Amino acid sequence: MQLFEMEKSYSDRVLALDEKNRVVTYQELDSFAKEFYQNIGKKSLVFILCSNTIGSLLGYLSCLKTGVVPLMLASHIHEKLLMRLLNEYQPDFLYVPVSCLDKVSESEIVWKTWGYCLCRRKVKQSTPLYEELSLLLTTSGSTGSPKLVRQSGDNIDANAASICKYLNIDKNERPVTTLPMNYTYGLSIINSHVLKGATILLTNQGMVERDFWNFVKEKKATSFGGVPYTYQILKRIGFMDMDLPKLKTMTQAGGKLSLNLHREFALYAARTGKEFIVMYGQTEATARMGYLPSFKAVKQCGSIGIAIPGGRFWLKDEEGKEILKADTEGELVYEGKNVALGYAGCAKDLKKQDNWKGILYTGDIAKRDMSGYYYITGRKKRFIKLFGNRINLDEVERMLKDSFEEVDFACLGVDDQLIIYTDITKENGKELILDYLFQMTGINARSVIVRYLNQIPKNEAGKTLYGELDSKSNL
Repeated sequence: MQLFEMEKSYSDRVLALDEKNRVVTYQELDSFAKEFYQNIGKKSLVFILCSNTIGSLLGYLSCLKTGVVPLMLASHIHEKLLMRLLNEYQPDFLYVPVSCLDKVSESEIVWKTWGYCLCRRKVKQSTPLYEELSLLLTTSGSTGSPKLVRQSGDNIDANAASICKYLNIDKNERPVTTLPMNYTYGLSIINSHVLKGATILLTNQGMVERDFWNFVKEKKATSFGGVPYTYQILKRIGFMDMDLPKLKTMTQAGGKLSLNLHREFALYAARTGKEFIVMYGQTEATARMGYLPSFKAVKQCGSIGIAIPGGRFWLKDEEGKEILKADTEGELVYEGKNVALGYAGCAKDLKKQDNWKGILYTGDIAKRDMSGYYYITGRKKRFIKLFGNRINLDEVERMLKDSFEEVDFACLGVDDQLIIYTDITKENGKELILDYLFQMTGINARSVIVRYLNQIPKNEAGKTLYGELDSKSNL
């Protein structure tokens, strides 16, 4: 892989350091990878239970270096969900933290290192793997689902190189981990910085914890990435008043940021000489497809920007034809070398070759302005009809979040009934929401149900868990 072509020249350069002041170099990664592969012996399927630690990082990168195929999973995955995936895909090995050994059954520990154990499973037959297959990730929001995205080494290389280009990443960068390693956005940060021989600051601390910010300052972090929920938290904890002279880049992806937060962080970045870069991506495109240049962050507020270097966006109408007219909605289509090979739903799918051929139909509805900048307006399947009028649930969510500061919303519904979930605390919150909706859209209160939650349920990537809304609401 191109990801490691320059590794020998990086030699004793620091690959990563953690909150315990432990350090690992690029040269040590090379030695680790050789021993890792000696214990596996061939191209095999390995499940990695991830954490933001040196052991986890070395295991992941060693897989990419040696052709072993990892499925990246959260270390805290529920045992039943893990068993479902094990039964479906029958991996030869598990690479897990020592603290997760209770989740491992019918396997033999063959190697212990950096707080991790490589465990050989007793499988009747190894799962056949496509030669170009390099990485497996769960689809967004479905950690226990057997539906996986299949990525190749070329996909990873192309996306990492493109990210380095538009973010101007070099060897002097020091990103701090704010996202899980099993999340495509978090992995893309790792990949792009490894390509340039940068140093990754590893921590499992949360952004609300003082130790996290002490680590950021002490280790001179230059950048971090976050999902919309991350930026909600940053505003609440007074991030904009912190003294962080070494921090120069903030990136955002993983969903649409509210207009208010987008504008606030864009203005903060402009005021402090930092860069705030909003991006757009999906696991199906090995992470990132679009970005909004920082100098456009205020003027084009709300936009996902333009396609990344080497990629192309276009809009498709309902007949499959390209939309050329500005400000006209259609399905967003992306073309590029980072588009994944396709999905897998079972073990036999891991033999499949490239199904998508570099073209991804994103399922997002978007429009393009006169300047060529794209704006996501909703999801293709997130629509209901209220008395004959087509309603975009994502658009309703966006409007509410933009208008009610520091209040979270999630919308579901069926035809002729819109259900709004919210954590609003105002005594007359329901009336305020219904009045606003009627004034802005004409949606009558008779077709709306408002349900209160202490907190909108999110996954580890900060995305709303729509399937859990009913069970957590106070009717």
